[in-house]
Amino acid sequence: MKLKICGISDSKTLKHIVSHPHPPEYIGFIVNYPKSKRFVEYNNLNKILKINKKKSKYVAVLVKPNDDILEKIKTLPFDYYQIYDLTAKQIKFIKKKYKIKIIVALTIQNKNDVLKYQDFEHVADIFLFDSKGYEKSLSFNHKLIESIKSNKELMLAGNIQLKDNLDNYKKIIDTIDISGSLETSGLKDISKINILLKKIKKINDQT
Repeated sequence: MKLKICGISDSKTLKHIVSHPHPPEYIGFIVNYPKSKRFVEYNNLNKILKINKKKSKYVAVLVKPNDDILEKIKTLPFDYYQIYDLTAKQIKFIKKKYKIKIIVALTIQNKNDVLKYQDFEHVADIFLFDSKGYEKSLSFNHKLIESIKSNKELMLAGNIQLKDNLDNYKKIIDTIDISGSLETSGLKDISKINILLKKIKKINDQT
């Protein structure tokens, strides 16, 4: 099972994660959504991303991105753009223009929301199924995604807790995406990150 740690906004935490003996596959940064307390303003983002990603991949989290932000970040060392709220046609254009891999993020409340993934099969490298809460870490019924028939990597977000039996997610998903449950008083907590990385390594060692 792969891991994405999302909402990183400071150099100290990022250095710790990329230098960990068992780093996550993906690290996400909130690039254009100021409503999120994890939003990173461009100048700060530019500085943070100078840190060597080593084995991890950097992900730009983008909510309905416009041309301005896409042009602004095009030289930053992102491996993926995680895109919310654009059409398949718009995403296809971005993918081709910027030669970037795409995580299509779908917000889920019911079965019909899940089925929308079919419209993006031709443009997605990864599908992320998230809650409707965006920055609020709400949850949805994860059983809704059990019936997906896709050969793309599947990622799950939406109020996944550190105390959950993370092994259970392995049955329905390739990658879990965690942010809020790694925080204390709204800031990423390195001790919680260490616990998570240890748990993921243990799960993977058992398979």
